[in-house]
Amino acid sequence: MLSRRNFLFLIPLSLIAVLVVGFKPFVDTVDPSETLLEQADTYPEEVERLSDGTYLVSARTPMPQVNANMVRWWFADFLKTTEHYGWWHPKDHLWMGWENKVPGEIVGASHLVHEYVGGELLKLRIQFVNSKEFFGYDANNDDTFVLCAKVGLLEENINIAKMCHVVRNTKDGAEMRSRFWLGHVSKRDGNRNISSFQGFIGNTTLVRLFVLNKKNSKDLQRHAQEEMKYLAELLPALYESETGIKPR
Repeated sequence: MLSRRNFLFLIPLSLIAVLVVGFKPFVDTVDPSETLLEQADTYPEEVERLSDGTYLVSARTPMPQVNANMVRWWFADFLKTTEHYGWWHPKDHLWMGWENKVPGEIVGASHLVHEYVGGELLKLRIQFVNSKEFFGYDANNDDTFVLCAKVGLLEENINIAKMCHVVRNTKDGAEMRSRFWLGHVSKRDGNRNISSFQGFIGNTTLVRLFVLNKKNSKDLQRHAQEEMKYLAELLPALYESETGIKPR
């Protein structure tokens, strides 16, 4: 993930980046056919540098005895305190809060977190958006929960990445696919992206090549694999105890 410290390198590289490499729009790297793949057990886990300098990070987690609606409930209804957040990853998750959170809903809310990824403390603002914003249509249905977000720095009005969690029901429970696109930089005003020098420069290929690296990307993949494994293990009993509904 792009940290505040690394982001400070963007400005000195700006003129070189534009002159030497130029600007490539980042929307093409969000691929619906790959992100919303329907077949279970086939989703690739990968860390890949894309042609525009961004990094694609993907992880897959089997979730026995879990279904898509249970994961929706975790985000929209249950997850409220730092204690809850710690259950999700006891080692890496330190603190959480919410901004614009409405009970029972998740789109429009921003998850404010302090967490370790690969030993580095990150303070992030994760703004959940309708999947239509990424894919052109709402990808949620009765058997699928799709949670998309813009990931930003908590202490700066800068977004630095995009992400999606896709949970599909399977015959044994569910499968979680987590996908991150690192290096999508934009300045924000509340929940709105606004035009800015930082956004233009941050999305040049040369700056992405300089700031983003494979080690940090693999650290993020490992973190996602670990936290979703924790979630898969705790959800069945937690959901039954809180709702009275026995997992299938």
